[in-house]
Parts: sequence; C-alpha cells; structure tokens
Amino acid sequence: MSQVQPLTRFCLIRHAIVAPEYLPVLYGQMDVPICPSRLSSDSRRYASLGAILPKPAHWVVTPLSRTRATAEAIMQAGYGPVPLYVEAGLIEQDFGAWQGSAMTDFINRPTKHPFWPVGGEEIPPDGESFSQMRARVGPTMESLAKMHAGKTVIVVSHGGAIRAAIAEALQLTSDQALSLAVDNLSISRLEHYGHAWRVVSLNEQMSI
Repeated sequence: MSQVQPLTRFCLIRHAIVAPEYLPVLYGQMDVPICPSRLSSDSRRYASLGAILPKPAHWVVTPLSRTRATAEAIMQAGYGPVPLYVEAGLIEQDFGAWQGSAMTDFINRPTKHPFWPVGGEEIPPDGESFSQMRARVGPTMESLAKMHAGKTVIVVSHGGAIRAAIAEALQLTSDQALSLAVDNLSISRLEHYGHAWRVVSLNEQMSI
C-alpha cells in the first residue's frame, strides 16, 4: 500500500509598504525600512493577519529588515511571539547597478514590461533577472516543503519572490508572472503535495 504524501501549506505575505522616500525608486535588495506612520494606520490589517494566520506554523523571513519588521508587527497585533527563521533564498530580486534608480528612468526603455520596469528575462548590470531569481526561489520552496512536510509555513517575503514562487507552482513564463498583483500585506496561499504545487489563493486583502 503506497504511503500517503503529507500536504504542506504555505502562506506567503508581502512585507509592509516601505518608507515614502523609497517608493519612487527601484529598491530591490536595498535594506529599506517600512513606513512608520503606516504601522499605526494599518493596525487593523495587522490585527486581521494575526487573527487569520494558522497556528502552529514555522515562520520565515528574508535577510532584509522590512520582512522581519512586518512579521513582528503581525505578532504584536495578536498572533503572538514565535521564532523567526531567515531564508536568504527568498530575498527580493537583485537589480544590481539599477538598484536605487528612479522609476522614471525606466519609462521609455524598449524592454519595459507593461507592469514592471524590467522584463522577466532581462539581466540588470551586476544583478539577476527575474528568471534567475526563480532559479533560487523554486528550490528554496521545495526545500522548505520537504523540511516541514505536513505542516504550515508562513513566509514574509517580497513581491518579486512571491511572484516567482507562484510562477514555479503554475509554470508561468517570467513575463506572465510579472503581471500578477501581489500587494503589501496580502496573503497568497500555496500547497505542496508530493512533487506538485497548487495555488489556493492570490493577493488576499485583509479587512480594514
């Protein structure tokens, strides 16, 4: 009799909105802070996340402080304290020499994606393409699924990395993945079963 494969559930949360001075730039892997004033105005969103996220769960953040700050805000809003584990494989795309550039610098570029300044296969100088980011996000998600088989993993990550995880699950092209909406403080839910992935929801918005 074949062994039943355990179902592993993932809740992928995009970090809180960053400080306003960084919104007009391509910040990528820059370690920019979340917006302090939004911590107060978004308090009901954090409370909703704290109430709806499953327990128990293994919590993962990336090396960038905005993911840890977001996770800690959710815990303080009602989820309660749990350990946070850092996973570098789920960090945002590295835009290399373009990081910190104004978004307006990319308006008239011929390879511009309809919803993003850098195309899915385009490699920024000294950086990585979205496709190259997928090449590390996919195996990282597989590793987490095996490590926590049959359990729930909550990941506070970045818009690009979450799109990459969904692209791997659905086998989308990189340009198709860049057309997915992943808003700040939204939840996207994935399930892993055996060697297969299923997208349960995308870009869930918390009530305010």
